Amino acid sequence: MKAIIPVAGAGTRLRPHTYTQPKALIPLAGKTLLSIIVDQLAEAGIKEFVFIIGYLGDKIQDYVKRHYPHLVCHFILQNERHGLGHAIYLTKDVVAQDEVFIVLGDTICEYDINEVLRNSNAMLGVKKVDDPRDFGVAEIDENAIITRVVEKPQIPKSNMALVGIYKIKDTGFLFSCLETNIREGIQSRNEYSLTDALECMIKSGMVFQSFKVQNWFDCGKIDTLLESNATLMKKLGGKISANHIFENVIIVPPVSIGNGCEIRNAIIGPNVAIGEQAKIGYSVVKDSIIGDFANLHGVVLHNSLVGSDTEIKGEIRTLNIGDNTQIDLG
Repeated sequence: MKAIIPVAGAGTRLRPHTYTQPKALIPLAGKTLLSIIVDQLAEAGIKEFVFIIGYLGDKIQDYVKRHYPHLVCHFILQNERHGLGHAIYLTKDVVAQDEVFIVLGDTICEYDINEVLRNSNAMLGVKKVDDPRDFGVAEIDENAIITRVVEKPQIPKSNMALVGIYKIKDTGFLFSCLETNIREGIQSRNEYSLTDALECMIKSGMVFQSFKVQNWFDCGKIDTLLESNATLMKKLGGKISANHIFENVIIVPPVSIGNGCEIRNAIIGPNVAIGEQAKIGYSVVKDSIIGDFANLHGVVLHNSLVGSDTEIKGEIRTLNIGDNTQIDLG
């Protein structure tokens, strides 16, 4: 089995951070979105990965090669974003006839992945949502078999959303449906949808069993990303690198502090994730994510997302600051 992780999106809802940093590499609970997904799959025994890259794809490729040299990794470039269905179709030659486990690059869920892998059926992950109109929606019978899937329906007949986790057994069938949709121009909202290809398979007799995820963490917007960071920090606990310099620092758990950080005269936490080589002085930081090589001095931050290589000096603010920024609030 191969894992497919699409990470070609531009992450527009997380701008300005995603102008210079792929969404999948945004720090979360001391890791990155991508590393949480890859670690979960690798720990379940999957050793071969296909990453669909595009915008800032070189950073994804460098990160994977640096952190996962023991895995077999392929990188497929999606030059033009024509939708998830188009992205998956580009992996056809690499996948061949192997089964695949597709996880979207911003999909963090809690579920028993080993149980899903052991199940003999093709499976799609679902979660009940209040408003399913912004999601792919699954209609499910009393035996947990999916009878229909629809991409972002205006009048949903189900409140079970597809969370972005797909176990596909008959990949030849999948690619046939994707090829047909692309050839005939069958789109949803001007994109080639993976959901439409799955519906093609269901109509032709393919059986998909649903499985419910316990938690689904929304990492697509800044406010929900910070909420997800706090929730995961509480669940996973923090990790403080042994290579650090602390002077007169109060830590309020949970926090995660990366390698080589220098923190002086500061209160850090709770629910703070700090990247590598950051410097923080005379500051209070809580409920925030701070990128690599950030430099904070004389600030009080809460509910803030601060990008890498950022310098901030000044007073209390709630900030949304992208990478490579210098700000003086004094």
